Amino acid sequence: MGRLDDKVVIVTGSGQGIGEGIALAAAAEGANIVAAGRTLEKVERTAATVEERGRKALALKCDVRKQDEINACVKATLEHFGRIDGLVNNAQDVALGPVLEITEKDARRTWESGFLGSVWFMQAAYESLKEAKGAVVNLGTGSALRNDLPGFTLYASTKEMIRTMSRMAALEWGKDGIRVNVVIPNGMSPGLQMWSEWAPKEYDDFVNTIPLGRVGRLEEDVGRAVAFLLSEDAAYVTGSTLMVDGGQAYLR
Repeated sequence: MGRLDDKVVIVTGSGQGIGEGIALAAAAEGANIVAAGRTLEKVERTAATVEERGRKALALKCDVRKQDEINACVKATLEHFGRIDGLVNNAQDVALGPVLEITEKDARRTWESGFLGSVWFMQAAYESLKEAKGAVVNLGTGSALRNDLPGFTLYASTKEMIRTMSRMAALEWGKDGIRVNVVIPNGMSPGLQMWSEWAPKEYDDFVNTIPLGRVGRLEEDVGRAVAFLLSEDAAYVTGSTLMVDGGQAYLR
């Protein structure tokens, strides 16, 4: 038996990288997965892998910058599975650059996909999560906790907004039995993989700042940590941030 047997979990941005790893880890613990993402073909591949492993899956196209698509995703999930037990807000557009070069377009793209997308999904799924006494896991970033990453202003600020919102939601929704937590991951995402190939020296320097000496595995390290927070094993954990980064942000 798994920790999430027959639970229904929506994972946004699950067509690749950390989101895919989370979806597969939750499925390994017995969850049925709604793989939601902007590119349908990618989330269809994730859903197919989930089904190959013996769990049920639904792939849905969903741009988290569009509230109507979020509402449609939640509606389709309920029509297909009849319940929502867990929500993982992973989708996030990223715009990098120094403070003096921040544009309104980049700010809106980053803020709307991260902060607003997470809020809208939580609002849309609230009643179902309340009925299931479910759990939300939102994604943060270690770049907001470090002092050596200039150019990450928009991304880091958006993720810190998500962390603050998550604590407030945990406070407000605790009476409803809904838990809300944050994971700050370090995982071998497609972007990090490309960086390792384009700038191997910089990448090696980055890895050397991780006390455990390696980048996290998407499913085994990051995904399993999220699955724990979604499960009853974390029934008394809410409003917290779990660092899944090999000790990089705080211990280096």
